[in-house]
Amino acid sequence: MIRPITSLQNAVIKNLVLLSEKSRERKKQDLFIIEGVREFKLATTSGFSIESVFFCPELLPATEMVKISGLLSCQFMYEISLPIYNRVAYRNDAEGVIALARPRHYSLDDLPLSANPLILILESVEKPGNLGAVLRTADAAHLDAVIICDPLTDIYNPNTVRSSIGCIFTVPVAVSSGAETLAWLRTKGIISYAAALGTDCYYHHADFRGPSAFIMGTESTGLSEHWLSNSDHVIKIPMSGKIDSMNVSVSAAILVFEARRQRDFSF
Repeated sequence: MIRPITSLQNAVIKNLVLLSEKSRERKKQDLFIIEGVREFKLATTSGFSIESVFFCPELLPATEMVKISGLLSCQFMYEISLPIYNRVAYRNDAEGVIALARPRHYSLDDLPLSANPLILILESVEKPGNLGAVLRTADAAHLDAVIICDPLTDIYNPNTVRSSIGCIFTVPVAVSSGAETLAWLRTKGIISYAAALGTDCYYHHADFRGPSAFIMGTESTGLSEHWLSNSDHVIKIPMSGKIDSMNVSVSAAILVFEARRQRDFSF
């Protein structure tokens, strides 16, 4: 049953705005926001639980809505006016569909690992846009998982979902502490490679053909002493410019695709 909403003062719309703006509300209600047709389809086909859908018929063609509706098993569907959509939408490119979904909470032991896993670990990631870009890299390289250690941002921030173009739904993501993750890597026999400047070992001289995990720090401070001291290897990317850092998603792409090259691009 489709329920029309025409007022910005509607309690459902007020809650939608609250979830868009407040991380604590997303955590409290265990809900997050999805915008866009592509992202919505990736979420549903990846098995995410959709709680409710809001669509604007002035923006979303009826034929497309029928296709989306066929994927749904959500309890609530709302038709909203253009002014309401413009108020609650996070993205600038209007596509006419917004959904509320349940996040997926992976523990480390829940992660579906292949026989020869390739993993990316991010320490204290603080920018949702960077996390989204890293997830796009992880999807392109078909990584087994991304692990966020001691995060400083909400991984289901609307900007993370947007910048990942839906890859947050295609890549298993777990949140854990650095100590727990290190112990888990050792239990699983996964070799850890910390990316940092203070080493003479260039990444292309390392062997990533076995179970491997790359650990990346923030652009501002790099990796903590925990990872620099306890990782199996410390590697670096050679740079000859005036600065000594790159965007974390770029650095991650260089490392994971070198690992794929060494594995003959077998996915």
